Amino acid sequence: MSSSLTQTESQTFNSTSFAQQALSSPQNLAAVLDHTLLKPDANRSQVLQLCHEAAEHRFACAMVNPVWVQTAVSALQGTGVPVGVVVGFPLGATLSPSKRDETARVLKQGAHDIDMVLNVGLLKSATPADYELVKQDIRGVVELAHGNGAIVKVILETCLLTFEEKLRASELALSAGADFLKTSTGFSTGGATVDDIGLLRGVAGSRAGVKASGGIRSLADASAMLHAGASRIGASASVKIVNELSGQEAASSPSNGSY
Repeated sequence: MSSSLTQTESQTFNSTSFAQQALSSPQNLAAVLDHTLLKPDANRSQVLQLCHEAAEHRFACAMVNPVWVQTAVSALQGTGVPVGVVVGFPLGATLSPSKRDETARVLKQGAHDIDMVLNVGLLKSATPADYELVKQDIRGVVELAHGNGAIVKVILETCLLTFEEKLRASELALSAGADFLKTSTGFSTGGATVDDIGLLRGVAGSRAGVKASGGIRSLADASAMLHAGASRIGASASVKIVNELSGQEAASSPSNGSY
């Protein structure tokens, strides 16, 4: 990501400024897009195509399922584009030792962005002991990732949470050291909403990033999420979104045709 898009250490996050810079060019927009392929029937050739597109457009990362990490790391070697991977996906109900083991294995294979699913059932159990288990579940992954120079985005699955649960989940993730709060897996009952992005940014401030994911299929969708406070966007339609912005720039530029 270009330095112009790096969050500052100030107490507030300027969503308007960030969005304006991200939308100022196709290159800047690509730098905040996680190019994503998580469908269960994704095959090797599709993963390789994803990596080719990620390298061509300089996306923030190529996001894949764990089985494809080695393939993606090999395909992106030397490009500077990192590989992202999901952990405990898509339900978040995996045993904590299993999440840590999965994290350790994908880190060893070269993954850089770890998008882990929060344990929604424990969060909804709503006792102090269960909240502590949620936090420790996240912290176990965070410690491994940070020890290997990687980052963690915690998927809250906001469509399943009440307003109060979204606030609680955000604070637990932040207290466990999460680098990003992320809305959705894209495999549940709903995806990112402008209201949820605003809520998560309100909690995170400048302490962490906010990733919008699930149902973002157009430049208009991406723009709305960025203006609401997202600093990263997960989408399978990343190429389309960037091309939309390129088309707008081309349409607004003077013609370079012959006399």
